[in-house]
Amino acid sequence: MGAMKPLSVFDAHVDSLQRALDLGHDLGGTTPGHLDLVRGREGGLGAVVLVAWCDPRFIEGSGRGARARTGALLAEFQALLERHPDQVAFAGDGETLAAANRQGRIAAIAGIEGGHSIEGSLEHLQEFFAQGVRVMTLVWNNHLDWIRSCQDGAGPGVPPGLSSFGRQVVARMNELGILVDLSHAGERSFYDALEVSSAPVMASHSGCRALHDHPRNLSDDQLRALGEQGGVVGIVFCTPFLDAEARALSAEAVASSAFKEIEASSTSPAQAFIDQGEYLQRVLPPLPLERVLDHIVHAVEVAGVEHVGIGSDFDGILHRPQGLEDAACYPALAAGLARRGFDEREVAAILGGNLRRVFAAATGAATQAGQMPLTPINKPD
Repeated sequence: MGAMKPLSVFDAHVDSLQRALDLGHDLGGTTPGHLDLVRGREGGLGAVVLVAWCDPRFIEGSGRGARARTGALLAEFQALLERHPDQVAFAGDGETLAAANRQGRIAAIAGIEGGHSIEGSLEHLQEFFAQGVRVMTLVWNNHLDWIRSCQDGAGPGVPPGLSSFGRQVVARMNELGILVDLSHAGERSFYDALEVSSAPVMASHSGCRALHDHPRNLSDDQLRALGEQGGVVGIVFCTPFLDAEARALSAEAVASSAFKEIEASSTSPAQAFIDQGEYLQRVLPPLPLERVLDHIVHAVEVAGVEHVGIGSDFDGILHRPQGLEDAACYPALAAGLARRGFDEREVAAILGGNLRRVFAAATGAATQAGQMPLTPINKPD
């Protein structure tokens, strides 16, 4: 293990809680996935949004189950804090985030990826806030009856952007002090949320559409609007989002019999995901770290250096760029940004400072709540 770096990096989106729940991985030690506290500290991780993502398989049929699955994932978040108080601390707002780092601890932020977790209820949203949630991605790839995602296939019951209830969700998040995350949102949903939100927002894990026309990426107009609103885009590490050739090669590999056999022979979907990711790392041509830097540079040129950060999507992606395979690798981004001509202040802003500012501004209403212990999480019936 190399020398420990200052706790300065802010990663806006990580999916490691799924491994903790489904595979029993203790994120306080070195684990088989992409991010844990050991490698995070080695890489200079100071703050991380650990998201509860509910796979649509939990909500098919009755349409219920998302809230229960989300509660179970948040219980893993709380368990991590309780098991490793010397390494990690809950960050409910900007003050508690800064305090954690002053104490030499990584600041952990609880997030939700996908508004389906609140099951159409503002009361459920408030309950999740009481359980520590301070970030919510409004929508995942599955459309909801109150918001359209960036994916095709929306039925007649899906609004073109935010419905009246969707606007209420954004407003209530502002009131509570939950940072609004617009990654995965359709364009109309994106602009509707910017119009409604009284606090800065982020797109936690996206790329630049001008460099690769992928539905998960933001157009230059969106990047400019995000910057004008005071928000931040977190550039993602997912190779199919960053490069057209990488996307095509990944799709070919995913369709192969060897890739499918990994899932068929695996003990669980979570283990299959890890094994399939390692398979792709072996068989696909490496995507150079420079391609991630290309997206960061473009976003800076369009939105401004104060409005760009990183959101790796570690443990939620299969193929990672060369040199950014896990959380110990964040310093490679700092070195790359310096090569591209960014000064020390700008590098610090992109790797953490910008997201710290937006998180503090959006969670200002949560100052007192952020200093309180988390409400014990009881899985709903």
